[in-house]
Amino acid sequence: MKRRTFLHTSASAALLASLGTLGRADESASLPELVRDLIRANDARIPALLASQTTTPGAKGRGGVLNDYGFPTASGAAGLILALSCAVVTKESKYHESPEVIAALRLALPYLLSAQHEDGTIDYFATNFRSPPDTAFVIELMGPACALLRRSRHPELAASAADATRFVLRAADGLVVGGVHTPNHRWIVCSALAWAHSLNPDPRYLKRIDQWMAEKIDIDPDGQYTEKSTTVYSPAVDRALITVARLLKRPELFDPVRRNLDMTLYYLHPDGEVVTEASLRQDRNQRTSAARYYYAYRTLALIDGDGRFAAVARHVERTEPASLTGELASFLVEPDLARPLPADAPLPTNYARVFSYSALARIRRGPISATVLGRNTTVLTYRKGAAILEALRLATAFFGKGQFTSETLEVREGTTYVLRQVLTGPYFQPLSDAQIASGEHVKMAPNGTLANMGKAIRAESNVQHLEAVVTVTESAGRFTLDFAIEGTEGVPVAIELAFRPGGKLEGVEAVPGLTDAFLLRSGQGRYRVGDDVIEFGPGFVDHTYTQIRGALPRYGGPSVYLTGFTPFRQTLTLR
Repeated sequence: MKRRTFLHTSASAALLASLGTLGRADESASLPELVRDLIRANDARIPALLASQTTTPGAKGRGGVLNDYGFPTASGAAGLILALSCAVVTKESKYHESPEVIAALRLALPYLLSAQHEDGTIDYFATNFRSPPDTAFVIELMGPACALLRRSRHPELAASAADATRFVLRAADGLVVGGVHTPNHRWIVCSALAWAHSLNPDPRYLKRIDQWMAEKIDIDPDGQYTEKSTTVYSPAVDRALITVARLLKRPELFDPVRRNLDMTLYYLHPDGEVVTEASLRQDRNQRTSAARYYYAYRTLALIDGDGRFAAVARHVERTEPASLTGELASFLVEPDLARPLPADAPLPTNYARVFSYSALARIRRGPISATVLGRNTTVLTYRKGAAILEALRLATAFFGKGQFTSETLEVREGTTYVLRQVLTGPYFQPLSDAQIASGEHVKMAPNGTLANMGKAIRAESNVQHLEAVVTVTESAGRFTLDFAIEGTEGVPVAIELAFRPGGKLEGVEAVPGLTDAFLLRSGQGRYRVGDDVIEFGPGFVDHTYTQIRGALPRYGGPSVYLTGFTPFRQTLTLR
């Protein structure tokens, strides 16, 4: 065993002894101020949560909480139950053993049990029905709620604890046989079964966990999980693996979490936002902070004594305290989680690092933060303080399929990145007499074009070709982009620089008839937000066809366009 692995495993095993046990009801006297703050924050939301509960006798979903579309959900009820449980069992809470809160729990738990199907699963009304993975996500809330309610000595809460446990164990029965949809679901199910096992040990739970774990954790050499979902599913997987490690004493599961957290340090912008452009899930291009990683960063900072991880955790505590209210249950169930963090260590702020399995390069030069992307419709993102270029994109009017998406990301000499796209545009010859006799001539697509099968069997002619290469070179935070598009001549080209709303453009002119669309005809343009300025240019405009057919819609916010025709060779600089 490597020394580093041995040290991590040994430290993990030692800390598991304390992280794996529940706190006692008399421990509140020594609660750290952070936990006291979370208790106060949870208390502050109790009145609104109580008001949101459906209490009318005979009402549909009585005891639950209506979602934005007017119907109750199991996840909404579980969230309510967890928040109420945190308050009612904690001596520091002003709702400790509150009759009103106890009554709300006694109403919410029967609703949650009624939302279960006979196989123990629940519905996720947006898309999944009788869903094992969505049931597992609900257990992530109900497991801690069970643990908290069980530690109370209040007689009325004993009944709530029994109902909560009944829900979890019925759900676990569904998970030992149920399937999943996506890679992360495997680990969420394992986490849920670990919770069930901690409440009621059952060899079936361990057997099912081992079945999923035998597939091995889907983490690549860069440290990223399959879905590359940096603000939704990567932190969800980290939490799930920590839970299994903690509850089942499997410290080896901390290692993939450690690797993912290390990688994520290089995905952080100076303001704490996380790069999402390479995600394969719904968080792609969303603007979200590292708050969802808080639990994982804090846990591993304590296990490893890692000051970098501690620095991220403290950043979230300092800048987004409201986002941590939901973490109260973790601190109550795992008292050792509130131990003092190690001293901060500097986060990486000066680097050029390639994550080849995500076809992505990250560059930080102090306040300048940039991402070069392969296999993506965005070529580059660029930030200079508060001035943010959300996306630089390229499109050609080439047979309606000219939105530039490179097949690969090639790295040269450390800080030069080459993106390439090759397209063909064929025309099709008549079918042969034999093909017509067999009926091929009547196979058309519903929109009146030749069906795919019809195209596949036809001879091609008049084939057009287009090769686009974008070479990105970085030097001390300055980026030079060389565009070379060769092949069919006379194809319109448009480069889009999409900026985040909130700043002021200089040196550009409006595109007639469009809102928030501008042209840079010559010289340098600037995008200014306060004292932060991105300068870009030189400009070139050969036409005003900016919304090219087959290209993606304008990004949103103010966009500046540079245009031309093939053969196209231009250079653009960002600084």
